Amino acid sequence: MNIENVSFSYSSKSKTLQQINATVEKGKITTIIGPNGSGKSTLLDVMSRHAIPNSGQIVLEGKSLQQFKPKQLAQQLAVVHQHNAAPADLTVEKLVSYGRIPYKQFLTNETSADHEAVEEALVRTNLIEKRKKRIAALSGGEKQRVWIAVALAQSTPYLFLDEPTTYLDLFYQYEILELVKSLNKQYQLTVVMVLHDMNQAVKYSDCVIAMKNGQVVVAGEPEQVINAETVKYIYGVDVIVRKDPEIGLYMVPVGLSGVTT
Repeated sequence: MNIENVSFSYSSKSKTLQQINATVEKGKITTIIGPNGSGKSTLLDVMSRHAIPNSGQIVLEGKSLQQFKPKQLAQQLAVVHQHNAAPADLTVEKLVSYGRIPYKQFLTNETSADHEAVEEALVRTNLIEKRKKRIAALSGGEKQRVWIAVALAQSTPYLFLDEPTTYLDLFYQYEILELVKSLNKQYQLTVVMVLHDMNQAVKYSDCVIAMKNGQVVVAGEPEQVINAETVKYIYGVDVIVRKDPEIGLYMVPVGLSGVTT
């Protein structure tokens, strides 16, 4: 997927995205980072055609996103939004089955392919034993796994995740990220996600896109992007970036840039 000179604004007074150029490599995990208001989620919306760029284009498999019919695009990429809602009395299995909508014709019954895709999604997300549970009875981490299962049931080569660890405690944050990593490794799923935690971005990404004020500041492998200078410029925070032989690259904040006490 190529992002080619993309600009986008919600109003004529200001631009949310300004001439974005970036590449998402197949089979890799790409993470978009940046402060609040930098345009991370908006970029993901444009990449999934939930927002239409004012100029430029997103190219997927050699075609502009605008050339895909809705069902065709839904068979190429699946999106897990930051905020998701479903009727509380819906079961896990029923909700996951909605991921098959892009493959259904009007008033047709579930096919063997639909059944197999739902089963595989439940297995991949470790939800087999929860399949008959009501959504209201699940923990926050379990609900997030269900929404990922819905996306997996779409059987797409691309998975987009908008801040998948938001509102989760530390255990469930890493459970979700380990799941994403395993899906990428086992099934060559191309993943694009928005994260706030840079240490998580370093650990779970093949490529990082760093944004500020609607622009891409730098993009590349985590070790190329995450350094003291870049973090200070983007976030205004002084950090020490170190590499440990066991845990790899990690970052330690040491203070706010320009702030004295």
